[in-house]
Amino acid sequence: MQRLRLWALPLFACAGLVLQAQQVPSQRVPLALTADPPPNRLHPATMVSIEIPSHGEQLNGILYIAAGAGLHPAAILLHGFPGNEKNLDLAQAMRRDGWNVLYFDYRGSWGSPGAFSFEHCVEDTEAVIDFLRDPGVAAELRTDRNRIVLIGHSLGGFLAAYGAAHDPSVLGIVMISAANLGGMSAAQGDEAVAVPRLSAHFARDGLEALQGCSPRSLARETVTHRTEWNFDDYGPQLATRPVLLITSDDGLAEHSRTFANVLRRDGNDQVTIKHFASDHSYSSVRIGLEIAVLNWLDGLPKQ
Repeated sequence: MQRLRLWALPLFACAGLVLQAQQVPSQRVPLALTADPPPNRLHPATMVSIEIPSHGEQLNGILYIAAGAGLHPAAILLHGFPGNEKNLDLAQAMRRDGWNVLYFDYRGSWGSPGAFSFEHCVEDTEAVIDFLRDPGVAAELRTDRNRIVLIGHSLGGFLAAYGAAHDPSVLGIVMISAANLGGMSAAQGDEAVAVPRLSAHFARDGLEALQGCSPRSLARETVTHRTEWNFDDYGPQLATRPVLLITSDDGLAEHSRTFANVLRRDGNDQVTIKHFASDHSYSSVRIGLEIAVLNWLDGLPKQ
């Protein structure tokens, strides 16, 4: 069992957030956005700092554990590149709604040891799913190992699609401004053209929080894996599972619209797509984002 550090964090309702939530008439406003759950002294909501083994390193992670006895469904929160927006407000809202939420940093990012690469992100996502499914870990952390969803932002959206496509036990996925790594690479042309263009793109995003990589190394691996990392090819593997696609005005919406058409073409009738007029971090619509995700979670099959 991994090292655990526990803190009890009180949660407070905010009247300003309630007012903002009420301004979204098109969707039901979940109770978790307007009120804390009743106190549970025997099984309180809490937060656990964990280290998750992945290919010889220990990933830094935080698990938000919902109040209440018994096992809670779990969401794995996958951050983007480099991961400045961590969506921890979303994690708090999901916990109030009865979900355990695991946030972690990939190898070489934000203090997790090792070298950062997109291939390592794929491997780390698989390792975190395996960690939550371990019977001993699941029991200690009050987590239902059979009800796990993946929620990813940008690069994390790609990782959610890849992870679920390669793991049929994942219950469903949420892709927020998902970046189709393989599709982006293929659109740049042959390697001689694609590597410099992608290098410039990754350099603009900033690598200060990452170690063991360079814009060029990331560009080269994206080109190398452009076929297997094109999530438009994952339709058959995801045809029977719920998918929520969330887009904004950040230039990536077409990736999700194309993927929605692919999923529906391959027989998936559980695809939901929602657009927000906001930036890549959804800075102006955080409550709207939480409403969309919580309502989708509440509509998932219970068994």
